[in-house]
Amino acid sequence: MGKNKKIQILNREISWLSFNGRVLQEAADFDNPVIERLKFLGIFSNNRDEFFRVRVATLSRMTTMGSVRTDYKINPKKVLKEINEIVVSQEREFMAIYQQIVTELAEQNIFIVNETELNEEQGIFVKKYFHEKVRVCLFPIMIGSLQAISSLRDKSIYLAVALGKNEKPSKKDIALIELPTKMVSRFLVLPSAGEKKFIILLDDIIRYCLSEIFSIFGWNNFSAYTIKITRDAEIDLDTDVSKSFVEIMTQSLKQRKRGNPVRFVYDKAIPDSSLKIITKRLGISKEDPIRGGGRYHNFKDFMNFPNLGSKILEYTPRVPLLHKDLPTNKSILASIRQKDVMLHYPYQSFQYIIDLLREASIDPMVRSIKMTIYRAAKNSSVINALINAARNGKYVTVFMELQARFDEEANILWTERLQEEGVKVIQGIPGFKVHSKLILIRRKENNKNIFYANIGTGNYNEDTALVYADDSLLTANPDITADVENAFHQMEANYQPLKYKTLVVAPFHMRNYFLSLISSEIQNAKKWKEAWIIIKLNNLVDEKIVNKLYLASNAGVKIKLIIRGICVLIPGIPGMSENIEVISIVDRYLEHSRVLVFCHGGNHKYFITSADWMIRNFDNRIEIACPIYDKSIQYELMKMLEIQLSDNTKARIIAADKANNYKRTDDDPIRSQNEIYDYLKEMASNNCLF
Repeated sequence: MGKNKKIQILNREISWLSFNGRVLQEAADFDNPVIERLKFLGIFSNNRDEFFRVRVATLSRMTTMGSVRTDYKINPKKVLKEINEIVVSQEREFMAIYQQIVTELAEQNIFIVNETELNEEQGIFVKKYFHEKVRVCLFPIMIGSLQAISSLRDKSIYLAVALGKNEKPSKKDIALIELPTKMVSRFLVLPSAGEKKFIILLDDIIRYCLSEIFSIFGWNNFSAYTIKITRDAEIDLDTDVSKSFVEIMTQSLKQRKRGNPVRFVYDKAIPDSSLKIITKRLGISKEDPIRGGGRYHNFKDFMNFPNLGSKILEYTPRVPLLHKDLPTNKSILASIRQKDVMLHYPYQSFQYIIDLLREASIDPMVRSIKMTIYRAAKNSSVINALINAARNGKYVTVFMELQARFDEEANILWTERLQEEGVKVIQGIPGFKVHSKLILIRRKENNKNIFYANIGTGNYNEDTALVYADDSLLTANPDITADVENAFHQMEANYQPLKYKTLVVAPFHMRNYFLSLISSEIQNAKKWKEAWIIIKLNNLVDEKIVNKLYLASNAGVKIKLIIRGICVLIPGIPGMSENIEVISIVDRYLEHSRVLVFCHGGNHKYFITSADWMIRNFDNRIEIACPIYDKSIQYELMKMLEIQLSDNTKARIIAADKANNYKRTDDDPIRSQNEIYDYLKEMASNNCLF
């Protein structure tokens, strides 16, 4: 790569939109069951909302400050314009896919109906349901009484109800009704008619029953249109040292609810006169990001769309596989003593982790349990196991990350619950996140402290473990467990740097460590030795790493990347990245594991890690990369990577054109998630100890 050759970096926001475009492709894929396609629309919608709340909000703040980002020297106004063009295009595609899915559901005798399509029996049923379940949850706000735009909640949708009187056409008003989706389902199944089944949305239930709310005030003419506000989710942390971190976070979360709007979306069927009244009252101008959309919003609710038809309309349930090295009714700690064990969720069950914590909580020889928690399940068995351990007299320490975005409130509640039960909770410091996934169990054996550790790529969350594909190492390797113990000491000592023998730890030396491994591959390539790298991540953003990968490619190092989400590296550019191939896999499970393999002169180095290769992960988080020493696990990881690199069904080729073209070959179809399940199933059956 010549000295004067300009390094090419793709904008991260545009790359993320390409990733969400791959999610939209899954909604359009006729090979996916129709209800699963509807769920992919829900995932796409939820992703986009979060994108606006975080990334678009950041760019919007930059425009008001007149700043240009220093990392990639971007112009925020220009990027926002490109984002808007992509979002508008994707929205058109989204609505076309939705209409196609509605048609396909109708072919299966499942009909989504609105308030104008109800027969008499259905109308009676809807009104009864409205009075019993819905009306008690509704609290209309008259537009003239609205105190401020902050009165409208983020993540919620509202019906803007235009009120009129037939006998006095000039008498008009507008009311806003928040859809109470946290209290009642977005979907109501109506009485069937023969083989035909019907579903109505909560939006249309309320539309059908508007007279039940407003007729007592003399209104008898109604029309309702959806509106939605998306707010900036950034949290400004108070620096008052007299307050606890929990107090600081609690106050900051209240401020988030009043965050500046970054998007206003409305039903494009709304009359201009009503829209002008609403936007004026909300203080929204034409310069603000506003967009006309369809009749329904918050499609994230469609992730819970009920199946009223055949089982073939959804994915066939997969039974989590047993692990060959963890026999039923045998101590997990005893199994780990014998050899390292690698779990792969959701192919194998997350229940093994819960069982490990349960065993540790009642084992009389276990003295202490330490654990990091970033995101927990809503009804967390992990938390319950830790509480049980404390009740059984174990010393339990939890690092609870209060700054886990959008899980802050839940983690504050978990902190209070754990503390009430005698668990020591370390709450961290502002602006610095613990993202590593660690468990450390100390057991007294023959008057010695023996340690057992778990190091993973994903959260200790039994809900997401059903759909997030992650890797999780169980080990009693004394060098690794000693380093895990050091990591916990580091968290308890305000992140003072410590020396590690095996683990690679951010923010202290992770970036430099992997830069050095890439440099080693470059040196081997220049000596005509075998040199290659295989990397699987969620996101590849860090510019220093990307530049080093470009240098490696130019030196002849063969690099294969599996990047699910953002990838600012552009492969296939002559003289810069022609030796780099990048694919992205979007399928039934969310590819969340992070696996790194370096040829290293034939002495292959394997790692799993909690960290994506991003600036925030390298510089602002406690992250762990753990080496994998067990040869059988190394073989297992490489086999799974090879399967994914061979995927010609759900893999997309990442390229400069951002086209998201599927990787197609003349070989037999390979859908990697199916192949990996079959591979692990075969391993379990061939080595069955049950």
